[in-house]
Amino acid sequence: MKKELSPLEQLSHSTVRIECEFADGNKGTGTGFFYILARNGDQHVPVIITNKHVVKNAIKGEFLLTLKNAEGNPDYGNNRAFRFDNFESMWHPHPDTNVDLCAMPIAPLLRMAEQRNESFFFVTLEESLLPSSEEIEDFVGLEEITMVGYPNGLWDSQNNLPIYRRGVLASQYGKYWNGKNEFLIDAACFPGSSGSPVFLYNVGGYQTRKGVQLGGVRIKLLGVLYAGPQHSVTGEVKVVTIPTLQKPITVSGIPNNLGIVIKSNEIKAFEARFKQS
Repeated sequence: MKKELSPLEQLSHSTVRIECEFADGNKGTGTGFFYILARNGDQHVPVIITNKHVVKNAIKGEFLLTLKNAEGNPDYGNNRAFRFDNFESMWHPHPDTNVDLCAMPIAPLLRMAEQRNESFFFVTLEESLLPSSEEIEDFVGLEEITMVGYPNGLWDSQNNLPIYRRGVLASQYGKYWNGKNEFLIDAACFPGSSGSPVFLYNVGGYQTRKGVQLGGVRIKLLGVLYAGPQHSVTGEVKVVTIPTLQKPITVSGIPNNLGIVIKSNEIKAFEARFKQS
């Protein structure tokens, strides 16, 4: 019998751990998530979205998908690896060069799996999860957020599941942080977290400008993590992209537990490109 997944369990199946290999022999990890673009009735384009800097200069890439069992549930421990050459070339960059997002269509992979009588279990996010202008106006500040991804490349490798991080909004979501379509979160952001989706996640009740909503569920895709401010040993504060590489280095930058997140409405910019295709 098909199992009903909780909202958080569904979010855990919306992400994918991305491994990259570079020409110098280094390897890195990042986070991607499944998303539906160019929906037209029953037709749509399934993609994985991550940061451009996650796949930049990657000559090889790999990720795992979890198979479905006979009941249509995730068959934990039964995964398939997809490996690619010329990995960076498979991603479509955001049309704005200043927005660190890219998308990879996965319909060809799913069709290949169907030919092998295989079906994968994953949850796709879509535009209905983006907060509307009215919902944003109703935010009171310091909303609780949940980030789903693979910090330091860590994951449940047996079950192909990510790690959750909790935090709060650290800037006003309705404003443009330093003039960019971005916002801040107060949460631990480590290498491998680049590309992590950041959700407004309230189950059991939440507060709005209209008052407390008891027993309600509110889940919204707020944005995609890509960078974080660090302060140097001399006290200077710099903004750096969340790295994908994990290797010993001389400590000169100290993260200050803040993350910079691209607002989710930037994903809409991919729509025109994939409608054409």
